[in-house]
Amino acid sequence: MSFAETSHAAAGEREPALSVSAAMALAKGALEGVIVRLVGEVSEVSNKPGYKAVYFTVKDAGASLPCMMWNNRYQASGVSMRVGMLVELTGRFTLYAAKGRMNFDVFSIALAGEGNLRLQVANLARKLQAEGLMDPMRKRPLPAFPERIGVVTSPRGAAVHDVLRTLRRRYPLAQVKLAGVPVEGASAPAHICEGLRTVVASGVDVVLLVRGGGSFEDLMPFNDEQVARMVAACPVAIVTGIGHEPDTTIADMVADLRASTPTAAAESVVPESSALGAHMERLGASMGMRMRSRIDSEMLAVERQMRRSAFGDPMRLFAEDFQRLDDLSLRLGKAIPASLESDKRKLSSIHSKLAVSLSHALDSDERRVLSLRSRIERQGGEVTAAYRGALSVTAARLYDLSPLTVLARGYSITRSAEGAVIRSVKALQPGQNVSISLSDGTASCVVDEVSVIEYSGEALEDCHDK
Repeated sequence: MSFAETSHAAAGEREPALSVSAAMALAKGALEGVIVRLVGEVSEVSNKPGYKAVYFTVKDAGASLPCMMWNNRYQASGVSMRVGMLVELTGRFTLYAAKGRMNFDVFSIALAGEGNLRLQVANLARKLQAEGLMDPMRKRPLPAFPERIGVVTSPRGAAVHDVLRTLRRRYPLAQVKLAGVPVEGASAPAHICEGLRTVVASGVDVVLLVRGGGSFEDLMPFNDEQVARMVAACPVAIVTGIGHEPDTTIADMVADLRASTPTAAAESVVPESSALGAHMERLGASMGMRMRSRIDSEMLAVERQMRRSAFGDPMRLFAEDFQRLDDLSLRLGKAIPASLESDKRKLSSIHSKLAVSLSHALDSDERRVLSLRSRIERQGGEVTAAYRGALSVTAARLYDLSPLTVLARGYSITRSAEGAVIRSVKALQPGQNVSISLSDGTASCVVDEVSVIEYSGEALEDCHDK
């Protein structure tokens, strides 16, 4: 039953009146069915230890609303509320019957508008800081006298003119490499990264990343994670001059040096030409004084050396050495002949001893040889005596069987011209040349005639028996 229907029934039928608790319960049930999303500015916050919920109030120009949010929901949201923050709430209306007070029971909370952006930037800053990208130890020093300076900024803004004018005024010797890129909009981070890569590839010594002032939303490309990591990974030092003095972006935090403005960034990378000239003059004067002092000191040292007696009489440097050399030469001249004479006497004594020893050794060996010779002769005669008789018999038999002995008894040996012994007249032919060996020489003959004598077998046997 709706509130209007209840009122009408109460007026027409005169039903009993509700208690306060019942009326509050009726109102609470009606309110808790309404879930809304709203935006408001935080005007007060009560987050005391021990409380189960966080109590705060949001307002706008025409109204204010008390709110409560249980601690588990509040801690899960990641938002740290402060007075003045613009927040976006999702929840439902409810009544606290004991006090008769209406609250807005918050389910979720998020920063609205710029507040949400700042939360995102703060979370990214904490992430990069935890990775060490903002560590002062990793920041590189700036070159004292850069020859080439890279500038990454918008080509149409006032910042580029401020930077170029400052560089020309302070240090006209440097060569400027400009990369004009968009510095606002969704595509700005990618263009800024490409601009950094381009100027670094051109061989610059230092890079200026600058832009003029603007709102927090305008500076968001310099809070981009891609840009921050590109700045941190750049191989040369990067100086940022983004916005105005109060503005600080993540690119400023990871850069090697953060300047308050683009002009200040340009001034930080180059020396003032007039100051540089004065510094050079001071260095020249200091160098001249040091050189004069050094020359005077060296001249005094040379004069002291020249006054030393060694340079007035150089022979004094070697006098002791010469005397020692003469003394050693004299001692050596005496020592060598004496040593030779001593060695000669030793050699003569050794020669005499050696001759006596050799003579005794030869006499002993000669006696030993003669003794051995007599023993060999004696024993050899005894060994050969048994063979002498057999040798005589064998020699007599050889003498009897010798062809020469046969020839001495009147026989001869007939040979052909080839030297073969002719044993039968059948081997001879008339006119054949033969050689006849006798006991006292050899005769060459020619066969005139050959006669064959026939013997009977009985006659031969008889001669054999005889």
